[in-house]
Amino acid sequence: MRDCFALLDEPRRPWLDPDLLKQKFLCLSAQFHPDRVHRASDEEKRGAQLRYAELNAAYNCLREPKERLGHLLELERGAKPKEIQDIPPGLMDRFLEVSQLCRQADEVLAEKGRVTSPLLKVEMFERAQEWSEKLAATQRQIHSLREGLITELRELDARWLVVGDSALEAREDLLQRLEELHRLFSYFTRWGGQIQERIVQMAF
Repeated sequence: MRDCFALLDEPRRPWLDPDLLKQKFLCLSAQFHPDRVHRASDEEKRGAQLRYAELNAAYNCLREPKERLGHLLELERGAKPKEIQDIPPGLMDRFLEVSQLCRQADEVLAEKGRVTSPLLKVEMFERAQEWSEKLAATQRQIHSLREGLITELRELDARWLVVGDSALEAREDLLQRLEELHRLFSYFTRWGGQIQERIVQMAF
């Protein structure tokens, strides 16, 4: 199993500073960039391309909390976190809200696609603007909830560094909560993507 933390010379932990991680990636990958090895032998070029691809994949894995937590949990437990389809009770209202909003937005988009009259197109443009604002407002709420998860993740990271490998029970409790956060990040990422897709469609 590839260890993305090791590839980027980072400690295995729940939180990594995005800016510092990016700097590390750019520094490590620069020496293997195709522009730096254009005079090397074919074998050296292939090796550099492989290394560059590995570093790029590792960076993409670690830069987002959802992927980073999933990878950390897989490394720690030897298996990927299970994908549970049931929405946690505390998120059910938000799930229903996002689902209803997306369905209503899809109806507006379908109507927008059927309009041919210039006058009606102007009216639909105004409606689309209103819907873009509604979607953006919900997206901001989801972003705010996600920021709350980031705050908790940083707190858990501090505990992770203190616990280390010494207290197995405390470490397992942390892993359990990290798995729950992984799922929550999954929901917020999915919902944010669904809303963003409709915001883009409303603009055309």
